[in-house]
Amino acid sequence: MDLLSFSQNHPHYCAAFLSLLFIFEGVSGAKFTFVNKCDLSVWPGILGSPELDSTGFELRKGSSRSFQAPTGWSGRFWGRTGCNFDSSGHGSCVTADCGSGQVECNGAGATPPATLAEFTLGSGSQDFYDVSLVDGYNLPMIVEVSGGSGECASTGCVTDLNRKCPTELRTEGGSACRSACEAFGKPEYCCSGEYNSPASCKPSMYSQVFKSACPKSYSYAYDDATSTFTCTGADYTITFCPNFHSLKSSSDASPQAIGGTAIGGSGTEAGGTVTGSSAQEAELQSSWLASLAIGESTGTQTHHSLVLQFALVLATSLILSNSPL
Repeated sequence: MDLLSFSQNHPHYCAAFLSLLFIFEGVSGAKFTFVNKCDLSVWPGILGSPELDSTGFELRKGSSRSFQAPTGWSGRFWGRTGCNFDSSGHGSCVTADCGSGQVECNGAGATPPATLAEFTLGSGSQDFYDVSLVDGYNLPMIVEVSGGSGECASTGCVTDLNRKCPTELRTEGGSACRSACEAFGKPEYCCSGEYNSPASCKPSMYSQVFKSACPKSYSYAYDDATSTFTCTGADYTITFCPNFHSLKSSSDASPQAIGGTAIGGSGTEAGGTVTGSSAQEAELQSSWLASLAIGESTGTQTHHSLVLQFALVLATSLILSNSPL
C-alpha cells in the first residue's frame, strides 16, 4: 500500500501524524527563562523583533518567568534596578532605565551602563548569543543553555564589577560601571571614526579590566573571538546575580582609579551596596557555576528532535501495521 492510498483509507491516522508535526513546529525557536537570584527585585527589559509577550516586567527576588520566542527572533535582554513604579505602572529606574516612563519598555533600549544578553535565533539554523559589557555594567548576569546541539556554552559575568569599577568609570552612587566610551567619548574607546575596524580598534586598559573579570563577555565592540557563542535547538535561562552576592550592604573600601595599586571596594545596587569578599570570589571561581560562566560546553540531543523522531516512528508503525504482507 502506497502513502497516497493509506492516507485516503486512514484519514484519522494521517491527521494524528500531521498534528504531531504541527506540535513539533510549534515549539521551534527557543524558550527564554528569567531567574532573579538577587536580594531585591529586578525589572528585566526586552528589546527585539518580533515583539515577545512583554517588553518589561518586575521579577521579584527568587522568582522566574518564561517567554517563547520564534525562530528568527533577534534582540536583547537586560535587568533594570532601583525602579519605582506607581500603581498604574509609571515610573523609572536607577540603572538601565529604558526611558519609556513605564514598566513596559515599549520598543526602547537600555540607558547605559547596562549588562546585556543578546540573541539571534535560527540564523542559518544556529542560534547566536553573547553577554555584552560594551555598554557598561550594572549587575551580574549569566546565560545557561538547556538542551541543544553544538558548542552550547554558558556565558556571562558572575563578578561584581561595581566593586571593581575604576573610579573614573563609576556612576554617582556606585550603582553601575560605565564603559570608557560612555565616560570619555573618545573614538579609540568607542571604535568609531578612524578606529571603526577590528584592525584599528584595540582593547583599552579599561576594557581589559572588564575582560579579566568576565573573560567570556564582550568587553569592547570587536571582542568577537572569545565572546560570541552558538547552539542549535536550545532553550536559554538568563539569571541575574548568579553568584548569590547580596545587593544590600557592604563596608568595603571605595574603588581606586585605574592607575592605582588596586581596583576594588563597594558599589551600590538598587539603592544598596553589593557585598562579597576575596575569599567568597575565590570559592566561586572553583564552583561549577563559575565553570559555566567561563564557557563549558553542555551540548546534548534536543527534546525537539526526540519529538520529531517519535512522530516519524509512530507514522511508520501505523503504515506498516496496515500494509498487506
